[in-house]
Amino acid sequence: MPTYTLGRLAELLGARLAGNADIEITGVAPIDRAGPNEITFLANPKYAPKAKTTRAAAIIAAETIAGSSAATLISSNPYYDFCRVLALYYQPPRPAPGIHPTACIAASAQIGPNASIGAYAVVGEHTTIGANAILYPHVVIYEGCTIGDDFIAHSHVSVREFTRIGNRVTLHNGVVIGGDGFGFAKGNDGRLHKIVQSGVTVIEDDVEIQTLTSVDRATLGETRVKRGAKIDSLVQIGHACVVGEDNIICGQTGLAGSTILEENVTMAGQTGSAGHLTIHRNATVWAQSGVGHDVPEGSTVAGSPAFDSREWLRAVSTFPRLPELFRAFRSLERRLAEIEKRQS
Repeated sequence: MPTYTLGRLAELLGARLAGNADIEITGVAPIDRAGPNEITFLANPKYAPKAKTTRAAAIIAAETIAGSSAATLISSNPYYDFCRVLALYYQPPRPAPGIHPTACIAASAQIGPNASIGAYAVVGEHTTIGANAILYPHVVIYEGCTIGDDFIAHSHVSVREFTRIGNRVTLHNGVVIGGDGFGFAKGNDGRLHKIVQSGVTVIEDDVEIQTLTSVDRATLGETRVKRGAKIDSLVQIGHACVVGEDNIICGQTGLAGSTILEENVTMAGQTGSAGHLTIHRNATVWAQSGVGHDVPEGSTVAGSPAFDSREWLRAVSTFPRLPELFRAFRSLERRLAEIEKRQS
């Protein structure tokens, strides 16, 4: 693992250093477990008390921390700079270029330079893959796919026929891109008949998709995940959906077919959408919310069915009092009945 001085780290980050520039940093650690030659970070003010007791040599923070003996790298974006420092100290292992003898590469496939293709990987006919690709063991790329440079597919990824993938895309273990959309029509005989899923799936540049997530192909046209979107594990993207630029979609989220997410949308964990709706740019959907209608630009919604989060918080605060309010209502109801009886 490399070693940097605090002065060098400040230079690389463009941060201001409050402390000894000659201190050598050997690694990165959480604020409560960092040792005297490690660096940590403080991005959330609620963890500030731990900064006063940390054994870390230095802290990446927005300002110097009163009562802390650690040096400070003063940053305008501590969490982002922590990510940058972490990348300096740790890079995941990269397999050596080459094609394993058990891999099955179609004769018509085109593989770019410096590729690493692992054991039992399969690349179908007429597929094109750009430079520096890494296909770990048991990856399957179907026929007719087009994939850009710096593609990483971890073990057991499946990319279905005619999928188009851009540059610098990472797919983690068990991801399925371009599986059939969930489409069936009820015939006159009352039985369900499969609708051919003739569309494609398009994954643009700089997308990362975590484990066991599925992005379905469209019935007609395309399903598209746009540039820079980040999708967590166990997410279902239905057919003909659009996931916008720089979206964050957290685990166990499901998007029904033809959902459109514009840019910078955040879907928190265990959220879902009905189909044929639009969540507009810069909107946020809180955890465990169900969206059944369009969400306006810049808004934050919660609940199921989802509505404005401020109204939802007021409603939630009332829920524990419902039994008490119901008893008061019944008491008033009885008193009113007695008054009406006396008046009659």
